[in-house]
Amino acid sequence: MFLSPPHCPSLVPGELQHHPPPPPQCVCLLSWELSETLWTQRGPGPRDIYSEMLDHPHSCPLNQYQVDPSVPQLLSVSDLLQSLRSSCWSSVSLRSLLPPDGSSLSRSQINSALSWSCRTLSSDPQTGDSLRPRPLLLVGVLQLPSERSEFRQTLQLRDATAAVGCVVTETTEEEDGGQRAAFNTAWIGCLVCVRRFTMITERFLQSEFPSYQHLDQDRFITHRSCRVYLQFSLDHLLILSPSVTMVTSLRLKGEESGSDVTHMKRRVEEESGVGINKRRPDEEVSSSVAMSTVPEGGASQACVSMVIKVKHKGGVAWRNTGIWTNGGEEGLQLVFSITALVIGPVVGWGRDPMNGPMMKREVEPKREEKVLLVFSGGSARWFPVLQSEHFYRLVAANTQDPSVLIGCRVGGQRGLELHTDSTLQVRPDWRFYTLIRPLLLLHTCVQTPPPSVLSVSQVLDCRSEVVTFQGLISERLSLMDRKGQTGHTHSGVHLTVCDQSGRSLCVYLDLSHAPYPPGLLPGNRVLLSGFLRKLSRSGGVYCSLSPVSCITVASLGDSSRLGPPPAVPSMHLAQLAFSRCVLSKIKGHVVCFLFLQLQWSCSLCGSVYRQVCSSQCGSSSAVFQARAKLVIDDGTTEAHVWLSGKPVQTLLGLADSQWEGLQRALRFRGHIRVSPRGRGLGTDGDSEDVLLHFLLSLCSSDVICQQVSLTCRKLTNQNSEEVRRFSRGDRDFLTRLPRPLQLTCTHLDPP
Repeated sequence: MFLSPPHCPSLVPGELQHHPPPPPQCVCLLSWELSETLWTQRGPGPRDIYSEMLDHPHSCPLNQYQVDPSVPQLLSVSDLLQSLRSSCWSSVSLRSLLPPDGSSLSRSQINSALSWSCRTLSSDPQTGDSLRPRPLLLVGVLQLPSERSEFRQTLQLRDATAAVGCVVTETTEEEDGGQRAAFNTAWIGCLVCVRRFTMITERFLQSEFPSYQHLDQDRFITHRSCRVYLQFSLDHLLILSPSVTMVTSLRLKGEESGSDVTHMKRRVEEESGVGINKRRPDEEVSSSVAMSTVPEGGASQACVSMVIKVKHKGGVAWRNTGIWTNGGEEGLQLVFSITALVIGPVVGWGRDPMNGPMMKREVEPKREEKVLLVFSGGSARWFPVLQSEHFYRLVAANTQDPSVLIGCRVGGQRGLELHTDSTLQVRPDWRFYTLIRPLLLLHTCVQTPPPSVLSVSQVLDCRSEVVTFQGLISERLSLMDRKGQTGHTHSGVHLTVCDQSGRSLCVYLDLSHAPYPPGLLPGNRVLLSGFLRKLSRSGGVYCSLSPVSCITVASLGDSSRLGPPPAVPSMHLAQLAFSRCVLSKIKGHVVCFLFLQLQWSCSLCGSVYRQVCSSQCGSSSAVFQARAKLVIDDGTTEAHVWLSGKPVQTLLGLADSQWEGLQRALRFRGHIRVSPRGRGLGTDGDSEDVLLHFLLSLCSSDVICQQVSLTCRKLTNQNSEEVRRFSRGDRDFLTRLPRPLQLTCTHLDPP
């Protein structure tokens, strides 16, 4: 009675919904007596739980009473979306979205950093920031995405008020108990209660802020928008009414959790004399409520099927198919493809077999035939639940013609064999059913080993051109496209993916012709299949999309309480020089400064700013930037380290007031560069320059030569391009010369 949502089964009779509620002490008694009386007056027949939950929302009077904060609150999907969108921008400060040294960023850096941000809320206030003071619950039907859905790559949770996209995972049955992307189609059509979930609000901002000081002026914001979706695991769902395929799936798995659902369903069917579901919840949704009503007799229509094992799934993209879409754009439809291994012949059925046990006639030993399944338009809705290395039964309904499933031989007809192409265009009315335990009949079939999934370290060390790997997202940046005028204008995403060793890899996603995928958030683990491994000009390794690439969210991180990033290994400089590790923590003392540069730069064009911009671009704002290069020695060898921003102030030993005074002193001249001559600290500057002598004295003081601890990223060999300009004999000589280790500082520990 405390879980009183606006769309729950009518626990309070409809005749009382428009009258004042009774006193609190009489609620239980009145509800029980009146419910007993009114339910008996409705006549014989079972209760239609789907109609009560989804078609006839109502307001429960118990919402007017105070409830214990620990009691969950059931919220409608529309109320959830409205609350998240209304508080999207009011709960954030633009300055908080920038890094600590945001005041030194240029105009382009500021607008790029503000272009994308994310807000994460938990359904339980005890586990993180929450939308309401009480734990939240959601009730709805899991379904495939519709063609009008904002998220075409995820499942949907729909109730009578609205639908929301959901990034869904589940726990594997292996010993490690890891997570994987949801693959069981039996969840489609289940009426569920989501007991634990994460609410994600991605914010997209188009702006033209000239500098950090203008962030409080909204006139520089040209457009802003947001999108909201959920993340949860199937382990946190409570099945209120299972689909027919879910009952079959649970019975086959023999789990205790499934037996309760099966017994409940059988008991209700026996008491009422008919099935609890007169509608087929595992059919495609075609109404504004939750699902289309299909008579139970529809399952007895003739059909043909074949069993496949998905080997590789390609990513979904917009492609020109030459067909007019509902949006009015000619030919642009969502398309993806799957390479599958055909397990057996085409089999005819008198009724839809759904996800029932695999028959022997569906298996053909030693069969090694592949088929390319192409999904476009309405059939592309199957993208969220078709995963690699899983078995599915493909059913073509309302036909007994086996030729509709091309690329396969016809079972049960001797002397007849189809000679067609191995590409199969999947029709919108075809269905896929996950086969949970098909291996019992496949012991005689050829079992191809699954493709190896590499780690980030293995991708960095291998030489393959196309790789499939898994990693944890540690950083996410948006690549902006200034051509768009409305909506978010992001043409791609830059991900930094790492593994347990601490090594990281950059992944570039060009999304100019693909839907913007949800779930690419720091803390989530992703499976990147079919990506191109490339080398940058400086010799670094990165990955990018290919026509067959696919991105899958394999596990969800607790975004409300993200754990610490993988520990950065500590090592000596000599070890780092020969190690494959890119990021490491080192300790040593500063030998000398190789150069120090302080400059006021125009925030618009980046030129030197001396009271006014030197390029006369008309900008009236400037940022102060500091760069330095120094020599670090830890007793094993020396290294050249590049620093910028706040770490330069720390190494110079200047307080904030002294650092601000130095900036004011440099405001008129705009730029100064100190170039010490090795350890002698000589310079080519004016001998009468007081500011220059002050900086030279800082670089030679005892404060500079102290021991420091810093986290550094190893740079690739930057001398390779210079070496190419010499003759072959000179190159052989130069490559044998010892070169100092080149590092860039990412973090400087306080002294």
